[in-house]
Amino acid sequence: MISRRQIFGASAGLAASSLLPAAAQAAEEQVAASPVAQLAASISDKLFDGDGLAVPIPAQPVASDFARTLDRTLVLGGGGEYYVAWYCGFFHGLKEQGVDPTIAEMVVGTSAGAYMGSSLLSGRFWQLLSQFDFFGHFPGLFAKLAPVTAPNASQKRAQEINFAVKDGNPETIRAIGHAALAADNRLNGDGVERLAWLLTGDSRTSWPTPKMFTTSNDCYTGERLVVRQDVARRNAIPLAHAAGASSSLPGVIGPTQLGQRFCMDGGISKSWAHTDLVAGSKRALVITLTNGYEGSLLSGIPHNIHNEISALEATGTKAMLIIAGTPPGVNLLDPKQIEPALKTGYERAKVEAPKIRAFWA
Repeated sequence: MISRRQIFGASAGLAASSLLPAAAQAAEEQVAASPVAQLAASISDKLFDGDGLAVPIPAQPVASDFARTLDRTLVLGGGGEYYVAWYCGFFHGLKEQGVDPTIAEMVVGTSAGAYMGSSLLSGRFWQLLSQFDFFGHFPGLFAKLAPVTAPNASQKRAQEINFAVKDGNPETIRAIGHAALAADNRLNGDGVERLAWLLTGDSRTSWPTPKMFTTSNDCYTGERLVVRQDVARRNAIPLAHAAGASSSLPGVIGPTQLGQRFCMDGGISKSWAHTDLVAGSKRALVITLTNGYEGSLLSGIPHNIHNEISALEATGTKAMLIIAGTPPGVNLLDPKQIEPALKTGYERAKVEAPKIRAFWA
């Protein structure tokens, strides 16, 4: 895991380029592409435009068609096994404090947030609370599902490219995606499916809630993919599978197939939490692991959650941001961190519950 203090300055050029209209950015990229790349892109566009999965990240603040009529929305960012455990402790604590996160009319989940949102909205999380001793049996069970093998050469290539990049441009996302496709992750087996089974239950075969939106990235095209109930049913994608795709970290696990696209982690994106998807809602509660550029991270792509919050508020949405934070030097994929993360999230809920209650009142 890395801290991005040293590379945060690289985001300045990216921020400037993001002010260009989307069409101008696309035109610049098309001009720069080789004839073969242009041909491949045109064929891909023709074949996949109809699946409804690709949702471009807007270059400027704009209300989302998904959220412009909604009141309460919830955004859950990513952060590996550590953050899944933190979320479990946090939402367990919120429930004890009488705060129900499922009051949100729309939940956007990325990576760990995709698992947690799916677990909450499917009702599976509340079942787990009643079936397990959360601070006894659950950490050990969860730890057994985490990938722990040493990476091979193809996995190292994907991981090192992911951490070495300095921007979130489309060609950067594609380079990471191609390395992810070429990584031999068989030693980590069906970890995505096992974790999905634990946390989402019956969502392995259907998409039971229209409230849930998951994010991932097409490994071949670099496009952001947003799965929600209508396109999930069109493409025969169960909720648990979409959560698994959102958590398919390059060089660790996956990629995961959604429809006819092989996908990687939703955090491998120029957007840290995909808050643009809830832009225009009246109130948005945003929970992220870090501010995007400090602490333990899972990619080298520069991010700044405060910029995303500013863009969100520019559309008229009132935002409340909670940053979980990470202990110094923590490995987000280390199963040994699950128990302390669970307890840290639980204690944090006692602090945040009154604020959330007032925000959503």
